[in-house]
Amino acid sequence: MNAKEHVRTARESLEASDREFEAGDILQGSEKLWGAATHALMAVMQSNGQTMKSHREMQNAARRLAIERNDVLILAGFDAAERFHINFYHGYMEDWQIADGREDVRGIVERLLPNGTLGSIVD
Repeated sequence: MNAKEHVRTARESLEASDREFEAGDILQGSEKLWGAATHALMAVMQSNGQTMKSHREMQNAARRLAIERNDVLILAGFDAAERFHINFYHGYMEDWQIADGREDVRGIVERLLPNGTLGSIVD
């Protein structure tokens, strides 16, 4: 996938997660949030000429972006997305964790893809 496709997939996954949660499917909603965050991260990294091939590389990329942009909420959003990824398999999250975490993941997508784009990458 190229950066433009990752942007589109991140946005679609975020919207799909809302539909899944509204339908009561917590597990699918959780995994869609993970997808939204990781695709947003992959879009940014690809636009910078970098690729990620493992979960660890994604963690490190989120940390680097948080440091470079002086924005700890990027890392907080990625951490929340990881919890949703785990929740997909274990269904352990409480309602309040889901509500708070959804906002954190939405936040990372908005921070990485303001207005749903990467500027000239997708224009």
